[in-house]
Amino acid sequence: MTEMLDTAQPNKAHYLSAVDTLRRGSYPAWLAQVRQAGAARFSETEFPTRRHEDWRFTNVAPIITTPFRPLTGPEDWNVSVSDLESVLFGTAGWTELVFINGYYSAALSRIGSLPKGVVAGSLADAISSGNKLAEHHLSVRRESGNVFNALNTALLQDGAFVHLHAGAVLMFPIHLVHVTTGLNEPVAANPRNLVVLGRDAQADIIESYVNIGAGAYFSNAVTDVALESGARVHWHTLVNESEEGYRLGSTRVNQDRNSAFRSFAITLGGKIVRNELTTVLDGEGAEATLNGLYLTGGEQLVDNAVAIEHAKPHCTSWIGYKGVLDNASSAVYSGKIKVRRNAQKTDSRQLNRNLLLSDRATVNTKPLLEIFADDVKCTHGATVGQHPKEVIFYFRSRGMNEAMARAMLTYGFADEVINQIDIEPLRRRLDRAVCERYSPI
Repeated sequence: MTEMLDTAQPNKAHYLSAVDTLRRGSYPAWLAQVRQAGAARFSETEFPTRRHEDWRFTNVAPIITTPFRPLTGPEDWNVSVSDLESVLFGTAGWTELVFINGYYSAALSRIGSLPKGVVAGSLADAISSGNKLAEHHLSVRRESGNVFNALNTALLQDGAFVHLHAGAVLMFPIHLVHVTTGLNEPVAANPRNLVVLGRDAQADIIESYVNIGAGAYFSNAVTDVALESGARVHWHTLVNESEEGYRLGSTRVNQDRNSAFRSFAITLGGKIVRNELTTVLDGEGAEATLNGLYLTGGEQLVDNAVAIEHAKPHCTSWIGYKGVLDNASSAVYSGKIKVRRNAQKTDSRQLNRNLLLSDRATVNTKPLLEIFADDVKCTHGATVGQHPKEVIFYFRSRGMNEAMARAMLTYGFADEVINQIDIEPLRRRLDRAVCERYSPI
């Protein structure tokens, strides 16, 4: 679809009508204020076009010109546990929270072995029960982000709520499963997740975004993560939407002193996917390690917008994203490291590597450094290319055909990211998916 002009912004009436529907419900006063602020920002802010620098290589016109029906409450989705067998792990001890089109399903979820001091469930339940922690964090974040974040806030209802009290340690992962179902019309889901780790708490968390059924849909997810002093989390995001699915996801992390955030963002499917990940190192000694892998094919577009803000001294960070692009697909990588004036002794690195399997595949990569301190170590780099011909020749000289040689090299390139994942069932599933995807047989 051709790019629309800034003067021809699509009508937002169908989204604002859903906001009006929610206003007629019975909700806490603070939530009504949060939604109102989100709705005001959504009304005032333009949809992005490729004239906006942050969206220059990502044409979201197919999303904003399609009249997706925003969901304002759970409906009869007709989803069973058997429908989810391919996306659940079913591992003993795990907690699996299932959300259908943005709404919690207790019948499909499973609460595993949660230790004392851990709460995991529905954000809507946390709000209705008067949870002050949920109120505080949702109120603080209400005016930040882009126009799609504002839309999510204006329609804020449900999603995951996870809270680890000080010192709590998860023995098994928590899996947040966000499923969009195929319906008779294009629909928009707006799940909101809130995860808070108290002082010295530790957790492994997986969030999956998947689809069952057919039809176009729009998943507009926002996840807020707060790490208090000494908290540590291994965060895994798996995006495997359908060929008709659009996803714009935004994860926003705030880290206190000596906290550690280690993430793996894996994108396997989706027609247009944009993954935003921003973390603020807001306490001395905080660490952030952001790993990513995106595999594209067909005419798929995947946009990874990653940012780390060093706000305090003696913090370290690493961004390492890899992409494998095939057919006429395209990808965007934007990595920004910002070092504030008082964030001395910062140590930060980033590298984006891309493997092109087709002459028609394209990637736009832009690693950036914005440094206002003078006592720092910061590096950045990017590579784009195909398999080296001399390596292919070496494999063929050892009796391997060219297709098998390319498949093995591609698998090895992607597996460097997957092999770093500590959760064995997740690592095995991703390893198998990559192997099957690039197998020449």
